[in-house]
Amino acid sequence: MNQNLLRMAGVVLADVLGSSGPADAKLGSFFREHRDLGTKDRAFIAESVYGVLRRKAFLAYVAESEDPRRLLVAWIVRVQGTSLRELEEVLNKQQKEWAQEIKAKSTDGITLAIQADMPDWLWDKLQQQYGEEDALAIARSMHKPASLDLRVNLVKSNRDEVLARFASEKTEVAVTPYSPTGIRMPQRMSINRHPFFTDGKIEVQDEGSQLLAQLVAPRRGEMVADFCAGAGGKTLALGALMRNTGRLYAFDVSEKRLHNLGQRLKRSGLSNLHSQLISSEQDPKLKRLNGKFDRVLVDAPCSGLGTLRRNPDLKWKQTGQDVEELTAKQAAILARAAKLVKAGGKLIYATCSLLQEENEQLAEAFLAAHPQFKLLDASEILAQQQIELNTGKYLKLLPHLHQTDGFFAAVFEHVA
Repeated sequence: MNQNLLRMAGVVLADVLGSSGPADAKLGSFFREHRDLGTKDRAFIAESVYGVLRRKAFLAYVAESEDPRRLLVAWIVRVQGTSLRELEEVLNKQQKEWAQEIKAKSTDGITLAIQADMPDWLWDKLQQQYGEEDALAIARSMHKPASLDLRVNLVKSNRDEVLARFASEKTEVAVTPYSPTGIRMPQRMSINRHPFFTDGKIEVQDEGSQLLAQLVAPRRGEMVADFCAGAGGKTLALGALMRNTGRLYAFDVSEKRLHNLGQRLKRSGLSNLHSQLISSEQDPKLKRLNGKFDRVLVDAPCSGLGTLRRNPDLKWKQTGQDVEELTAKQAAILARAAKLVKAGGKLIYATCSLLQEENEQLAEAFLAAHPQFKLLDASEILAQQQIELNTGKYLKLLPHLHQTDGFFAAVFEHVA
């Protein structure tokens, strides 16, 4: 760490805090403009920015300011625990004064929302929903970075082969606790140049996301749709579970996201996937596919509050009103996707949210409005695939309990 690196981290942090757009995109753009930065320098800047975003409420309290430079000094002194002596050569005169004030600031009696590092509206919802103790445990688990989870592509490899390769390279890995195709790397290593990645034998995918694909449980030869495919992580996992048979459709409203899926598709070795750009969930192109699908996955656009280990900026950029607007969109998407499901087929609704409004409440409202569907037990479906994960009738994953992102899923069967 030096003065210049601290200044650069402050520039990126000010950009992230001061304007819309995701933090990872802002960092990516900054690094493209500063290609001369080494790996360690990039890591310091990224970790500093994400560190502040994870702990911003606490840091603003001890810094008595939301000035990005003061927040950075607070992060280094109060969260990283760096001594003032170690910072002697790094900080300028003004920053040293800040550092002394920040170090001396008492945290007696700080609010639970500040301890949780959540905006008040979000803390209130979590506390109401989970109770104070669990809400704090969930919030604190989001203060830590996520591990790097990989999914083995069963079309091209198997988990034993991949584990053996990493062992031969002295890379520390472990199998994921629940997903039969997952591998966890505790160290954040760059995987995108590894031969197994470029050959399509492994994909980066959180274990929770892998379990959603297992919950869809597609069979060989079926017609399956990923209705909000995005960049296609779950789509590719579904194609591998189908062993490259049947027909798999990836629908999305974003041409850019489907383009990214196309790049990943080339590596995957899948030939049963058809991507389709749609204007909205009401696109007329969908009408001819009504009642045709054995399984439809709706991984709905949501608040993303289950992914705060990876995207801590989300909690500071959203409001309760944003969630209300999202739930209306989620209900409309789910209702339209339901028309694609054939009698006897399954509709899987999923979010990476922690909030009941986007999860249980929405699932219950869907069932009330669609008597032709019934709820299936998610734990039983996973047990049929030798995955022991009993979260009840819904799949509910939480970072502090399952070491995954926060996920929710409900499985509905079309019975009439």
